[in-house]
Amino acid sequence: MNKSDVKILLVDDEPDIIEIVGYNLKNEGYQVFTATNGQEAIKVAKKNTPHLILLDIMMPEMDGIEACEKIRKIKSLENVIIAFLTARGEDYSQVAGFDAGADDYITKPIKPKVLVSKIRSLLRRLKTEKESEKTFKIGDIVIDRDEYVVFKAGKKITLPRKEFELFSLLTSKPSKVFKREVILDTVWGNEVVVGGRTIDVHIRKLREKIGDHHFKTVKGVGYKFVLEDTD
Repeated sequence: MNKSDVKILLVDDEPDIIEIVGYNLKNEGYQVFTATNGQEAIKVAKKNTPHLILLDIMMPEMDGIEACEKIRKIKSLENVIIAFLTARGEDYSQVAGFDAGADDYITKPIKPKVLVSKIRSLLRRLKTEKESEKTFKIGDIVIDRDEYVVFKAGKKITLPRKEFELFSLLTSKPSKVFKREVILDTVWGNEVVVGGRTIDVHIRKLREKIGDHHFKTVKGVGYKFVLEDTD
């Protein structure tokens, strides 16, 4: 996908942020749409279906957390990448942001060049998703990337977003060992602050739902997906 095809929605009630960040994004070649509060952001997002939303938290009428939650419930926007761009750096604010469905959390102030670099990193996920097949079959498992649904031996298994993305990554190259840092970068974003146990917890849940023998731990390295138990 060309940069000129990528649509970014910038949501902030500070005119300076809209002007400076918007200028740098347009200068990179992206299409930029703007909104000054959560309610307006939802309307603009519905109309333009952006690939990425940069969302402030503290805004009038509807804050960013509520807006993010509502956007995640809109079918046409369920796969949009959402990153908070905010001056709120407290741990509880970051936790609330991720719980609301954000893919990343960026703290202001931030230099424009660094922000653009982070955005490029986020958009690499979009490229991977667009280039991948929408439905992927491996053994008796079918992965529907459009519906975020897995079928195992014909039985439907619904996975939360992050579990699905982790499962989709591991099954993209069976038997390949994915390092923990690669998993964090791909599924959670390389700037996301998550505990070291986050991957382990998600793997445990996948083992319970898909089958323990499909997931192998490579101690000190990461995880891999296998079709058959080779132990």
